[in-house]
Amino acid sequence: MMLKSTTRHIHIYTATVANNELVPSDDKLTLDIDPDNEFNWSEDAVKAVYAEFDRLVDAAAGEDLTDYNLRRIGSDLEHFVRQLLQQGDISYNLKSRALNYSMGLPRVEASGPSS
Repeated sequence: MMLKSTTRHIHIYTATVANNELVPSDDKLTLDIDPDNEFNWSEDAVKAVYAEFDRLVDAAAGEDLTDYNLRRIGSDLEHFVRQLLQQGDISYNLKSRALNYSMGLPRVEASGPSS
């Protein structure tokens, strides 16, 4: 049986991808970042999410692969994405089909002194 953890921006499956289909796996995880394209991603930001994913999976090594443990990793990654947004490493995709600012309102930088 395939386990999954799905938050708004992070989907994790106990599966591999073959021919664009998820194939259940007992020992492999597949990560889907921001499936609704709510954010603009740089290559470095995507790499940072994958590195954090690897760190969290390594930290859970030896634990049973349970629904709870998978959801904990997904939740931690969701918080990591929020940090990337707050730090300005990613930004909202204003052309996204669902503009709901799920991680908080965008920052607006002041353009100069006010009168």
